Amino acid sequence: MKSTLQESLFAPISENLLSFEKVYKETLSSNVKLINTVITYISKKKGKQLRPALCLLSANLCGKPTENTYKAAALIEMIHVATLIHDDVVDDANCRRGWPSVNRIWKNKLSILVGDYMFSKALTNMIKIRDFNALNILSNTAERLSQGEILQIEKVIKKDLTEEIYYEMVSDKTASLFSAACKLGCMTVMEDNEKCNALSEFGEKFGIVFQIRDDLMDILGNVDKMGKPNAFDLKKNIQTLPLIHIFNKLSKNEIKKLKNKLRHHLKRSELNSIRQLIIDEGGIEYAEGKIKEISNEAKDKLSIFSDSIYKDTLLSVLSFNTERMQ
Repeated sequence: MKSTLQESLFAPISENLLSFEKVYKETLSSNVKLINTVITYISKKKGKQLRPALCLLSANLCGKPTENTYKAAALIEMIHVATLIHDDVVDDANCRRGWPSVNRIWKNKLSILVGDYMFSKALTNMIKIRDFNALNILSNTAERLSQGEILQIEKVIKKDLTEEIYYEMVSDKTASLFSAACKLGCMTVMEDNEKCNALSEFGEKFGIVFQIRDDLMDILGNVDKMGKPNAFDLKKNIQTLPLIHIFNKLSKNEIKKLKNKLRHHLKRSELNSIRQLIIDEGGIEYAEGKIKEISNEAKDKLSIFSDSIYKDTLLSVLSFNTERMQ
């Protein structure tokens, strides 16, 4: 799917993506062989590269990508990959994108250090952009990412996640990076607050939809398509939107029983029964409705831009994100 995505959806920016790849690799290069070995391994399964692609598409929508555009796209991807490495350690995950995770091969200590290396490289290279507003966006995004992850851990412990807090958490830990990617794409080619803010809001809503879709795939997907075990969030007692919604429909006694189940290591039969409960009580349907609603809001944010192949591509990526199953 990744090659199909890049070859079809990202065809208008194929040359831009090659330039991005060059900057990304040069930025991460180290004199330490082990660091390069781990990063080479990560790069073999680099995912869809949605965030740098959105940055490049946003830049093309507003003008022509500059040297700073490629630097910003590289920094965004570095921060994203660093958070994935740290997330796998926190979640004790053994699989990432269908391959053994970094922490499974090199253990937690080295994984954390490599993630830290990527963060430090990102911080170091932020200075090279030499744009205070861009630096402000990147630093605020890094803060939001950490805040969102910690909020999720707190709510897993307390088990009192509401839909309002869910959106706050998702906005920080997932949507912030998409928002930054789109806004930086605009900022690095032009000075137009209206357009930059519109793209920032498009990215924010895109990211929220991205996370809700991930929530659904965790319940409905499979390891071959997702690259990680399904029902992973349920096993880790992470409350996602479909589950939060059914809590609003169950009695206090039913909620207590369900939360008690989620506190313990669930057997396959128990996972299947919880999955079926979520489906029967309308959790999947509700999340699908929210995906459609927020996707339409994201689409509206692009209405101020003239029609172009880049606007069409952003809308196509939004549509792909709405319907994807991996």
